[in-house]
Amino acid sequence: MYLPTRQYPEEHFPKIRNVKQAPTTVLLVDDDLAYANLAQQNLQKFSGRKFNILWKQNADTAVDELQRNKSIDIILMEYYLPGKNGLELVKELRERKIETPIIFLTTTKDIRVAIEAMKIGVEEYLLKEEASETFLPRTIFNILDKVRLRKQIADAERNRIFAERRSQAIRELIVAICHEFNNPLTAIKLTADAMTRQGLHQKEKQAVAEISADIQTIERKIRKLQNLGEGG
Repeated sequence: MYLPTRQYPEEHFPKIRNVKQAPTTVLLVDDDLAYANLAQQNLQKFSGRKFNILWKQNADTAVDELQRNKSIDIILMEYYLPGKNGLELVKELRERKIETPIIFLTTTKDIRVAIEAMKIGVEEYLLKEEASETFLPRTIFNILDKVRLRKQIADAERNRIFAERRSQAIRELIVAICHEFNNPLTAIKLTADAMTRQGLHQKEKQAVAEISADIQTIERKIRKLQNLGEGG
């Protein structure tokens, strides 16, 4: 469901005009209506950036929304949820290949939970009282920037590995081609050399000479191909 705003009328929030950035879509997973409204207020007050806020009160409806709605940029998740804690929900999302960045929100700080959360890919672990009207949105944008940079680095690394594998495949193909040419060329050269030592008519000598010249041309091309392969 969309986050109810009856406790905070529309005119209560400052209007954001001439915003060039696309709105940031936030999924808030929390069964605490009071905090849900407070979080909305904090985000809507942030100057210069617009948020679309979706609110789900339990893990199942959050999973359904994430599977259906691909526009969600980030998840704000209460750790203590009805029927399933935040760690269990994050593991389920990752099993479903949902990689949306996640911020844990909680009323009490538990170092063990924080460490376990980071191990499974949670980006940040915040106390709700720390998530003020400026701190929470800035944390969201910092995380989105970090995730975007991490993705760019990963894409660049994948492209580099792909390029290396492609170059290696080309080098191996060049080696195979050169090998396939060298054996018959050697046999033809030996045959041509043997024929030149025999008494041939002028036309036959000319034909053998043309064959030898062609072989030399082919050999030069093969050497160039080998140099290309060795140079990557």
